[in-house]
Amino acid sequence: MRSLLDVQRKLLPDFLAVMQKRYDILRYIKIMQPVGRRSLAVSLNLTERTLRSEVDFLKDQQLIYVFSSGMRLSEEGEDILEKLEGIMREVMGIDSMEQDLKRKLALNEVVIVSGDSDQSPWVKSELGKACANRMKQEWIGNNIIAVTGGSTMAEVANMLTPLPDGEELIFVPARGGLGEDVHNQANMIVSKMAEKADASYRVLYIPDQVSNEAYQSFMKEPTIKEVISLIRSANIVVHGVGDALAMAERRKTAPDVMKVITEGNAVGEAFGYYFNENGDVVHKVQTVGIQLDDLEQARSVIAVAGGKSKAKAIRSYMKRAPSSTVLITDEAAATELLKG
Repeated sequence: MRSLLDVQRKLLPDFLAVMQKRYDILRYIKIMQPVGRRSLAVSLNLTERTLRSEVDFLKDQQLIYVFSSGMRLSEEGEDILEKLEGIMREVMGIDSMEQDLKRKLALNEVVIVSGDSDQSPWVKSELGKACANRMKQEWIGNNIIAVTGGSTMAEVANMLTPLPDGEELIFVPARGGLGEDVHNQANMIVSKMAEKADASYRVLYIPDQVSNEAYQSFMKEPTIKEVISLIRSANIVVHGVGDALAMAERRKTAPDVMKVITEGNAVGEAFGYYFNENGDVVHKVQTVGIQLDDLEQARSVIAVAGGKSKAKAIRSYMKRAPSSTVLITDEAAATELLKG
């Protein structure tokens, strides 16, 4: 396959570009269907004239249906897209990029999806799909899965499907709430994951960031102690990695603490810990839920983050991540990580 692709690059350089464009169109339709032409053109950065020509071709090949409500993939289109995915990973060099990044970050496994979630929001759905598929590989027997909040985790929830018979899961929030959009809060996400996977869940209705006095008070409540015990005994942890300053702003961090974070040159955040580029902790928030040390006891830790803008944050956290970590990221973040 590799030698054939190399020959095609030399003799038919436009062939791979056209295949890439049609693959992107099919993939986007699959994620967003039914989708209109204008939305598709904007999302893929194509002119409407170019897209019209491509849509006509795909329709003639019976790979898509065009309805008044928008475009959908045909059964043959679904089959072609599935076959293309493996080919395109090789064409774009993603397979080799995964191996290079795995070695560079000293991780057990790296999964890369094509695109840049900073530029194309639909790439976040691909991250969610990749994470959901990877999570399913861990669903053997009984498992407790701790999940953080955030828009990427919300996409993961959307991509889950029911459990196979004989498996039992409990989804729990990895931390208290951040006060963000309710749809992106960990409690809401674990309930959605449980619904999609036909599993059970528990919630933690307390703030993510608390004073020491409030923390001690919360820990005296039997129901909270029970949920915290479940969270800290989770054998699978699924989480995002945040940009340090963005996370500090979302937490409405006090000016004196913000000064510590900025003067400490923090670039990444996970579980309430702020890291500089060397992976040193420059500030830790008093949070209710999973602590960094708890990750060492988990059988599997899956970190999901994408976009070129997240590269520094990912690199800083990975210097502290447990060896069991699986990184799921996108092509833009991976390219930037391999440069450093």
